[in-house]
Amino acid sequence: MDTSPFAAWRWTDTFNHINVFIDGFYLTLSVSLLALSIAIVLGIIHALMVTSKITILQIWARIYVEFFQNTPLLITLFFLYYVLPQIPLIGITLDVFSIGVLGIGTYHGAYMSEVFRSGIQAIPNGQFEAASSYGFTYFQKMIYIILPQTIIIVLPPCVNQAVNLIKNTSVLAIIAGAEIMYNADSYAQSSLNYAPAYVIAGILYFSTCYFLAMFMRRWEQKLKRKYSAR
Repeated sequence: MDTSPFAAWRWTDTFNHINVFIDGFYLTLSVSLLALSIAIVLGIIHALMVTSKITILQIWARIYVEFFQNTPLLITLFFLYYVLPQIPLIGITLDVFSIGVLGIGTYHGAYMSEVFRSGIQAIPNGQFEAASSYGFTYFQKMIYIILPQTIIIVLPPCVNQAVNLIKNTSVLAIIAGAEIMYNADSYAQSSLNYAPAYVIAGILYFSTCYFLAMFMRRWEQKLKRKYSAR
């Protein structure tokens, strides 16, 4: 009997349990989509704060960004998983799915904030002055004038952050997150078919991230053609 890591019988058995990987794939996509939504919202909010003229908002935005950019994602997940339920008077226990969405979304929101901040600051000052001359408030300027123009600027780095976010969902395996990596590792440990399990997990991650990158690249090109035609 062939006992090599890539023996045919190992692949046969792995594909017979492909539902394990599909279940993990669906959970990874669900966590990624919700976490990405949170990250984008938090990123825009904190970018508006840090570029505003209100000192306390600037300070809070910098604290938020610096904290999450200089601590590992695991700290955030472990805090939500182990510490949050033990806090007196609060004691909130979240399921692993919610921890993944909130933890990963909040963590990547700090990176998205820097992306949107850079995009806002790349807009010429004349745009701000023109909006002010029409009596727009700061937030009206941002919502109606500045942010729509930043889309084409921030799209590439936003895609990079989205790809990193999807890959970072694999960290949930440490707290039994039941996403791709956890399910693949659980199957590999029980069947000893490590090579096929990790290859399939890698293919699922790669195909998801590659499809997202290609889709966003085409959208970026479409936006460039749209703005260049004006």
